[in-house]
Amino acid sequence: MSQKEPGFNELLAAARHSAVHLEMRDSYGVGDEAEDFENWQRTGQRDVDPASAYWAPWVDLIRDTVARGVIVRRARVVSEPVTEYIRYEHAGTGVNLYAGEQVRWLPRRHASDIALPGNDCWIFDGEIVLFNHFTGDGSWSEPGWEVRSEPAVAALASDAFEAVWERGIPHEKYSV
Repeated sequence: MSQKEPGFNELLAAARHSAVHLEMRDSYGVGDEAEDFENWQRTGQRDVDPASAYWAPWVDLIRDTVARGVIVRRARVVSEPVTEYIRYEHAGTGVNLYAGEQVRWLPRRHASDIALPGNDCWIFDGEIVLFNHFTGDGSWSEPGWEVRSEPAVAALASDAFEAVWERGIPHEKYSV
């Protein structure tokens, strides 16, 4: 990854009509949510306050993006029965919806015939793909992302996302 590669915020700011996120891991271990996840494990309570210090930056970013006319969608491919982490994600997804995201869930058994990229990714305007790189335990790896704009790579990621989206279950109808 070159030092001049744009990051997520820059790519989202440049998006003209769409920003879609394909998530395919059953567990993440990223540091910025560790405290909230641990609290949820202990208490069963998730921070779902859109104005909280945890959520407000994301809510503001997505609301501003949607206000510009960019459609933000998130599709999650999950194993069933779901992991404890996926139950945690599901419990907080109402805030993603509040911010303006659309979210769907696809049980992994329904994705067997979809050509999926090797990594989670964000796809901006169907042209630029930001692949997220994680370690085996779900932490960010170094480097944490890779930006690709080759038409074949963008098409693979976009087609995968759209196939998952088409089969996915809207958040309001998906139970964990």
